[in-house]
Amino acid sequence: MKLSKQIETAYRGLETNKSRSLLTILGIVIGITAIMLVVSLGAGAQALILGQIQGLGTQTIAVLPGRQPSGPADAAQSILSDSLKEKDLIALRNKANVPGVKDVMPAIIGAGTASYGSEVYQVTIFGVGAQGEKLFDLHITDGYFFDNIDVQNRSTVAVIGSKVADQLFGNSDPINETIRLKGRTLRVIAVLKTSGGGLFNYDDMVLMPYTTAQTYLLGINYYNRIIVEAEEDQNVSEVAKDVKLTLRESHNIDDPAKDDFNVQTQQDLAATISTITSALTGFLAAVAAIALFVGGIGIMNIMLVSVTERTREIGLRKAIGATNKDILTQFLGESVLLTAVGGLIGIILGSLLAFLISIVLSKGLGVDWKYVFPWDGALMGISVSALIGLVFGGYPAHQASKKNPIEALRYE
Repeated sequence: MKLSKQIETAYRGLETNKSRSLLTILGIVIGITAIMLVVSLGAGAQALILGQIQGLGTQTIAVLPGRQPSGPADAAQSILSDSLKEKDLIALRNKANVPGVKDVMPAIIGAGTASYGSEVYQVTIFGVGAQGEKLFDLHITDGYFFDNIDVQNRSTVAVIGSKVADQLFGNSDPINETIRLKGRTLRVIAVLKTSGGGLFNYDDMVLMPYTTAQTYLLGINYYNRIIVEAEEDQNVSEVAKDVKLTLRESHNIDDPAKDDFNVQTQQDLAATISTITSALTGFLAAVAAIALFVGGIGIMNIMLVSVTERTREIGLRKAIGATNKDILTQFLGESVLLTAVGGLIGIILGSLLAFLISIVLSKGLGVDWKYVFPWDGALMGISVSALIGLVFGGYPAHQASKKNPIEALRYE
């Protein structure tokens, strides 16, 4: 029998039981929709985060305290480490140690509750240098960013995120008003433009000179980060090597395996983020694929019922010359056609939902969340759904092909 005729026969077999056919493919539709949704949103999240990382500039190198994390324990140790000190900052600023360096800025990170009058709000404390405005590509809607004199004098001034301004001041003008944070009074000198969250959520931050955060708010004598900016893109790798050598000398470390710091370029960070998001997306897609397995079992059950109900039809076809292969192909074709249609519907539905959710996220969070059509997810979806049709439809089709035509014609 020709392929076109086989497809036509399979289609007519399914058309006689439209309601049952639609219910049969429901599990496939749900599974493929979930996979498309997860893969598309995962790709969108990855694009957003990588875009923010690239926004810091390819010349940026981050020096973090603690050894290179290889697991949760190392990550926790890195957060608590106090290995980056003033002497390290001085050494890195020395052109003799790091010839290709353009600028070096320490950063202090903490958390606290900011208050204004009766209003309170949990914020992230971010102490940076005057160059932080340019380095982190910050945009001010009102006021001005603090300068090097403010850093030197440990000025109690603050630049607040848009959400902090809304929560504490509402519709009032926050400029030159004072907020309380960690028992200190800070004068608001600027409000940042809404960033919309993401990897670096400046909306919930209170920025100030790192000297102010270090001395008055957190009472520490170390840095949580040191940001190094290379003069040229092509020198980033060389500068990163010089940074490591300088810090090893500063910390009296001879064995690189004993480093109590780790150095990350933007390329390193982007690769790490891509690995994490890809692994997470793959895991969620695998969980969603369970629905496909359930749908496959449903298809096998329905096809077995269909074989039983159509026993006389099978006997009649065999009586007029249909071979076992023809019967096998007919029922297997029905199964594959069912799952393929379910896969196609799932791809369309999942893509549409992902597109709508990307619009909602862009509007609701105020971020540039791009819709990404997951071609790999679509290809996987249609392939897996067809494979399920073959695997779970194989047994019922085999059972149908083995029926004795005489006994089949006598079946009531």
